[in-house]
Amino acid sequence: MNEQVATISHAKDTMLEMAIRFGPRLLTAILILVAGFIVGKWVSGGFARMLERRELEPPIRALFTRIVWALCVLLFAIMALQNLGVELLPLVAGLGVAGAGVALATQGVLSNVVAGLSIIFAKPFKVGEYVAIAGVEGAVESITLFSTTLAHADRSRVVIPNRKIVGEILHNYGRVRQLDVTVGVAYDSDLPAALAIIREVLAANPRVLRDPAPFVQPLALGDSAVAIAVRPWVAVEDQGAASGEVCAAVLAALRARGVVMPFPQREVRILGGQP
Repeated sequence: MNEQVATISHAKDTMLEMAIRFGPRLLTAILILVAGFIVGKWVSGGFARMLERRELEPPIRALFTRIVWALCVLLFAIMALQNLGVELLPLVAGLGVAGAGVALATQGVLSNVVAGLSIIFAKPFKVGEYVAIAGVEGAVESITLFSTTLAHADRSRVVIPNRKIVGEILHNYGRVRQLDVTVGVAYDSDLPAALAIIREVLAANPRVLRDPAPFVQPLALGDSAVAIAVRPWVAVEDQGAASGEVCAAVLAALRARGVVMPFPQREVRILGGQP
């Protein structure tokens, strides 16, 4: 019984001694870490406001802001460890070995990060532009270190890992799209008048851009009609609605002006009499 009491008493004395010896250091280290988070938030916030005045993409601003925050916190963490008397060289070596193992285990994630940095700094496309890549297309909604998100025309979202983008053929349409409408008119129609009617229809549509100017020209001589290419430019978000509006308006205008739009016909002749 006396031995148990002595053991408990010795443990209490040891804990009290350690608390007196390391308590102030531990408290100081905690205060240093808290100060690091506060200073990091303040410095990164000021840095973000400074970047807002420059023409940088949102992903780049976010990346730089996070790097500044991480550096501030890391600096204060080193100060806290030094205050506790931790040897930093063995710790750095251990972290290096652990980092190598993590890198091998997360090769796919790291390749996405490297590809994301390449996209952010090379700027092959920007947020808001319409692109076609890796067999899919859509308006760029966001660019992060790991993936790029496209907003599809059917209101769905396509998330593409960045490593699937770098090194592939990219078609960047920008912020405008060109409609591709073909209209056929009869060979005996007044072709200049038909072209003028189509141009009037495009000029009356508010979705059609004035610059660049719409392309309206004869395209081909078909079997039963002269094909006219109608290719106006519209904003990416107006592509679906503008295509239907242009088709309907051109059809109504040509009918109202008496321009004939023939449909394909075949004439079959039977030669010779019945046996």
